[in-house]
Amino acid sequence: MRTYDVAPLYRSTVGFDRLFDLLAQADRVDPTTTWPPYNIEKIADDQYRITMAVAGFASDEIELTQHSTTLLVSGQRKGADERQYLHRGIAGRSFRQTFNLADHVKVTGANLANGLLTVELKREVPEALKPRRIAIGGNQSAAGQDNAPAQVEDQAEAA
Repeated sequence: MRTYDVAPLYRSTVGFDRLFDLLAQADRVDPTTTWPPYNIEKIADDQYRITMAVAGFASDEIELTQHSTTLLVSGQRKGADERQYLHRGIAGRSFRQTFNLADHVKVTGANLANGLLTVELKREVPEALKPRRIAIGGNQSAAGQDNAPAQVEDQAEAA
């Protein structure tokens, strides 16, 4: 197992603590979190899709919960299965899968069809947080004295 030292990055970054925590958390992934199998797709610059193979689960047995930047997908079978199996290859065990989402990523929809749960995600950055161009004022001084350049011109004409 290899560990990465991100301490040098702290000298030149501000506010990336959550990212560094996620990197450290990636080393501690529990092998049981790989079931059920899933895909994560990037559909567009700001759209994503998670597809999970949840064969045998009904839509009322699966719960999706988004809290801040965490998406929790859990499945719990309802009712006891009284069948007698000679071979049971389709897993019906309960599951709990957590996905860490970037800031401003929201779930826009979910669908269960043919044993596949599809969760649609979209990054919706508020207008106030989008980059904006700042105009540079040519006649205003840093101290806020709007008439300072005009006074210099008046003094030059008087001389």
